Amino acid sequence: MTTGSPNWVSAGLFLILFVVMLWSSFGVVRHADGLAEQLGEPYGTLILTLSVISIEVIVISAVMLTGSHNPTLGRDVMFSVLMIVLNGLVGLSLLLGGVRHVEQTFNLQGANSFLGILVPLSVLGLILPNFTESTSIGTFSLEQIVFLVVMNVVLYLAFLGMQAMRHRHYFVGDNEASDHSDEKRLSVSSHTLLLLCYMVPIVLLSKKLAVIVDYGISELGAPSDLGGMIVAILVLSPEGMAAIKAARANNLQRSINICLGSALATIGMTIPAVLLIGVLTSKTIVLGLNNVDALLLVLTLLVSIVNFSSGKSNLFQGVTHLTLFFCYIILIFD
Repeated sequence: MTTGSPNWVSAGLFLILFVVMLWSSFGVVRHADGLAEQLGEPYGTLILTLSVISIEVIVISAVMLTGSHNPTLGRDVMFSVLMIVLNGLVGLSLLLGGVRHVEQTFNLQGANSFLGILVPLSVLGLILPNFTESTSIGTFSLEQIVFLVVMNVVLYLAFLGMQAMRHRHYFVGDNEASDHSDEKRLSVSSHTLLLLCYMVPIVLLSKKLAVIVDYGISELGAPSDLGGMIVAILVLSPEGMAAIKAARANNLQRSINICLGSALATIGMTIPAVLLIGVLTSKTIVLGLNNVDALLLVLTLLVSIVNFSSGKSNLFQGVTHLTLFFCYIILIFD
């Protein structure tokens, strides 16, 4: 009985922390969504995406700084986010939207803009490290880290500028307002204040969650990738609901903005954060994916390019993405 007691206590603590942080995460997204409805696209989706990715960076940073050293944690979380977003959420959105509306349209220029930045940043950040020769496989030298951090930040900020100002019309669909509710809304300042308040428990509890996740994976002998998936699920659950809700309301453009924007923000913001933490703490950071995961990432990017090349979607495209998502789940445990 004494042997199993610590495991039950850890499981209970994990469940409590996970539920509280998930509740806070939904609160963040709810108020970000309130700002989205008042400010319109693409500003609303930008706020939603940046809020969620901020949570991701906070949780990853906490795990890296307080848990036992896991050089692949950042990579595992980013890969999990990409698989869940590009295959799971995109697949569900296209499938449910297709079932309800048969065929949906979106702004082709917007989707291509997302993918035009996402593809090179993903490959350079998660596949290129396996082919560099100045350091061990899967890692970057200090000079390469500086280049990658600067390149990611500059490209991502340039993209945000394009999305918010110069080419805003790329990211606005015909049905932008179709899923807005008519209920009484709070002011912009109230939504902003409450959004920040809901982020406080996430910041305070993420360190404790990190310790328990580390302990649980070690005790159960579970694959290390599972930790990355747990963090990704925690971060993406509320955002995923917003994307699916938009697709069902025939506002596929907003759904695409959320999904592809989240994937791009993960690469654009998390890679620099993880690398900088590694440099500041003198810890080795492994970003290079193994061969199987690298192949799955390339296949996912290729399918995304093909499916977002026409400006129209249907349920069969959703089925394709979901097939890749289930493949990812199976490969975690086998």
